Amino acid sequence: MVPTVLVTLMVAAGGGSPTLGSPAPDFTAPSTAGTLSLSSLRGKWVVLYFYPKSFTPGCTAESCSLRDGFDSLRALDATVVGVSTDDLDTQHRFKKEHSLPFDLVADSDKHVVEAYGVKGMLGFAKRRTFIIDPRGIVRAIVEEVDTGEHARQVREILQRLRAEHNK
Repeated sequence: MVPTVLVTLMVAAGGGSPTLGSPAPDFTAPSTAGTLSLSSLRGKWVVLYFYPKSFTPGCTAESCSLRDGFDSLRALDATVVGVSTDDLDTQHRFKKEHSLPFDLVADSDKHVVEAYGVKGMLGFAKRRTFIIDPRGIVRAIVEEVDTGEHARQVREILQRLRAEHNK
């Protein structure tokens, strides 16, 4: 089993990023389901995963892992949302080609990746996942993403967090 690494603080060029226990930055952006605002997902756990580029091997493996584990994540009352800097047309094609059952955000103006401190080289998003509780607080940050097993990583974290949250 690959260990999950939770990062408590990340430093991003050009600004800060959310840390464990801080409010998740709200955003409104175009998505494959229309305009999506993070605040509209309050009341559910949110798995907000950032990936560099649709249709690349690692991003496809990560997205398909979350697709294959989607029912187990939904059973934990989690909503999955993917974010990349690809345009909306590319996000629609990626979602359709891989039968992804969750929304993808098209952050072509990079305001979401900047708000989360995950703007990487060449302006692509860094691969990182934020797990946000029903009140909009960041409860976990996965920096070491196992692309082929990401659904398992997220499920294990969600199970632990939900158990702590329900105490």
